[in-house]
Amino acid sequence: MGNLKKSDLIEAVFWLALAGIFFAVTYDFNQPIEIYKFGATGWPRTILLLMVLVALGNVFYTLRHGGKALKSRVGASEEPDQIEYRGLRDYLKTGFILLLPFAYAISLKPVGFYAGTPVFIALIMLAWGERRLGFILGSTVVIYTLLILLFMVVLNAPLPQGNVSPFYDISAFMLKTKTQLDQLF
Repeated sequence: MGNLKKSDLIEAVFWLALAGIFFAVTYDFNQPIEIYKFGATGWPRTILLLMVLVALGNVFYTLRHGGKALKSRVGASEEPDQIEYRGLRDYLKTGFILLLPFAYAISLKPVGFYAGTPVFIALIMLAWGERRLGFILGSTVVIYTLLILLFMVVLNAPLPQGNVSPFYDISAFMLKTKTQLDQLF
């Protein structure tokens, strides 16, 4: 088995089995959707396919190179990191990082994906300690653009629009623009 350990195989089997189980569950809601050409199972199956590819890629990489951390990778180490909390501020920062995804998920219904996601991306970078405004803005634009291209163009998946006035208007503009672009091509 080369450099593969039993734990590597168990991990791969776990991810492959999980993907298989979820794929079987997708048949329960495999319905055509008028506005989504791939049906209700299109993007979940795409995510599952990516999960399978990553699991197999991980096995292949471990088989060829072993499971040790590469010395050339920045931040890679065999020893666990020593985390020290020096005061209340460190605890609050960790709590903010942990609560931010929940706040984002809760805000999706009233605010919507189109207006809430750029704010979430910028806030998560701030929470991780990034302070360069230009980098935060540039990274937010790139990540948001990639997400919009993935969900609106590639997967053609409906995203939460929000139901509060200014945010709903942003979502309506995005969807109207996408519809106009679809009609052109």
